[in-house]
Amino acid sequence: MDRVAEVRKFFARLITANCGIAAGSALEAAFAATPREQFVGPPPWKIFTPAGYIEANSSDTGLLYQDVVVSLGVVAPLNNGQPTLHAYCINTLDLKPGQRVLHIGAGTGYYTTILAMLVGESGSVMAYEIEPSLAARAGRNLAALPQVQLLARTGAEGPLPESDAIYVNAGTTEPLAAWLDALRPSGRLLFPLTPSAGMGGMLLVTKLDDGSYSARFLMQVQFVPCVGARNEATAERLTKAFRGRRWAEVKTLHRNDVRDESCWCWGDRWWLSSH
Repeated sequence: MDRVAEVRKFFARLITANCGIAAGSALEAAFAATPREQFVGPPPWKIFTPAGYIEANSSDTGLLYQDVVVSLGVVAPLNNGQPTLHAYCINTLDLKPGQRVLHIGAGTGYYTTILAMLVGESGSVMAYEIEPSLAARAGRNLAALPQVQLLARTGAEGPLPESDAIYVNAGTTEPLAAWLDALRPSGRLLFPLTPSAGMGGMLLVTKLDDGSYSARFLMQVQFVPCVGARNEATAERLTKAFRGRRWAEVKTLHRNDVRDESCWCWGDRWWLSSH
């Protein structure tokens, strides 16, 4: 085993262990098999910190196999996200071979590749990336995966194909109707619900057999905005709702405007309830 493969194998075990995932998982194998350097571009790499980006002073590929956020090298602040966060989220989606996944905000295709390995060639991943240069890079990176189809456009507009899981990697102010309509029974939608200011939350919505929806936040997060999926009035309500710190009490999503006292926050024909 060469040095980079050895480092990548340890990296895969480390980030999955940090998520509480037992050794030998399919997710660990997917991270171990995916060369991050192929997706972030050549050095010098820029690593995100709370104080801004810092430039790595080495071209050693091993620097990329840490739990860090790496710039994708475009003008907008677009990154290859934090591996532990994505590992936790992807594990929560509980993907199986043969399932269909939509990946919205695919970037250069790193986490798309992880999703594709989990569903296998009997499954499918439809990836959406609106930023042209990133979509072009993703097209090259994903070309060897027959189960992946890349679309260089927004994933915020319907109709979308029926799916077992939808994974969104850009911040929205609502669970879009196009996403909810695309879910099969037991389908999971995981997306960042983000306010106008401050931290938002990664919301998991599951379509139940009777057509209703359970909902729960996994963690607080910050993401770049999702083009076509933001409403500023709703963003302001979300800012107040997240400051109230009751986000962990959310249990259900309703697709109507008939709110009751259990409402945590709402938008146009949807609201989240603590009941």
